[in-house]
Amino acid sequence: MQLLHIHSLINPNVSMLNPRLAGRYAKSLIDLSIENNKLEEVYNDMLFLHKVVKGNRDFVVLLKSPVVKGDKKRAVLDAVSTAGNLSQLTIAFGRLLVTKGRESFFPEIIEAFINQYKAKKEIYTVTLTTAGPVSDEIKEAIVSKVKSQTAMKNIELKTIVKEELIGGFLLELGNTLVDASILYDLNKIKSQFMNNDFVYKLR
Repeated sequence: MQLLHIHSLINPNVSMLNPRLAGRYAKSLIDLSIENNKLEEVYNDMLFLHKVVKGNRDFVVLLKSPVVKGDKKRAVLDAVSTAGNLSQLTIAFGRLLVTKGRESFFPEIIEAFINQYKAKKEIYTVTLTTAGPVSDEIKEAIVSKVKSQTAMKNIELKTIVKEELIGGFLLELGNTLVDASILYDLNKIKSQFMNNDFVYKLR
């Protein structure tokens, strides 16, 4: 029954993928995961696969290559599935993508699945960019501050280090960007010099 449901997700007549189609595949897999009480398990599978996709360009190239045979792609997917101890539902879905020649779309489907899961669980990703690594205490303080000043209650904090910021931080909350970096201040001062603002004030 489970395999039959998955089989219905793959449309052999689709010649190319777009974000909307990737979203439909992801939604179908989410619905199937919920039906089988495997949503959290499949979500963890997707997180693992997402890391593989982001960290191994050769894996993505192999999936998208029209030259590599399906059986080799299936063998690689099986090896990755074994390494990640993936659920049977995720394994079956990946194999059917290969069977229908749609495995090249897997990276986009993985991304769409993760985004839809977070939307369903109302998990918000907040990105903190700093010039150097920050302590757990600072991370917790940032999360607490965001929770107290917004309606976001389930927050996933993502940290990025960019030395060119020099100091301060960048904080991204959805479409909102808070730039409190020293680099921003320096660029602002530079702009004011270029516009002769300081010269005007000194006269």
